[in-house]
Amino acid sequence: MPQSQGPVQRLWQAGKNVLMTLLATGETRLRLIVLELEEERARLITLLMLVGISLILLMLGITALTALVVVVFWETYRLQALAICTAVLLGGGLCLAWYCLHLAKRRTLFVSTLKQLALDREIAEEERQESDNGR
Repeated sequence: MPQSQGPVQRLWQAGKNVLMTLLATGETRLRLIVLELEEERARLITLLMLVGISLILLMLGITALTALVVVVFWETYRLQALAICTAVLLGGGLCLAWYCLHLAKRRTLFVSTLKQLALDREIAEEERQESDNGR
């Protein structure tokens, strides 16, 4: 004949259930972190490759454009043409450097994990308040 569980056994079982739930939740969050790290790594590698190729193409294009402008204005305004080309190139470079710093300061790492943890905390607080109100 099966015996009913005593208070100590029920408490022990409840503790084990809570521990298993915490472990499962922790495992899920850890998997989310790993997934985000892998996505960020792939995005960063792609970004670095594209930036490198675009820099090479931009340097070649800017060199050709500068040479073209200087050749066109060689007889009349060669110094002014060089000065304007230099100012435009430096201005564009500074604007792009500022934009790169702006992008680098933006947070993208663990955004989903942090949102999920905040949601978990809110749910836990709501459940705690409901259990406090039910007493």
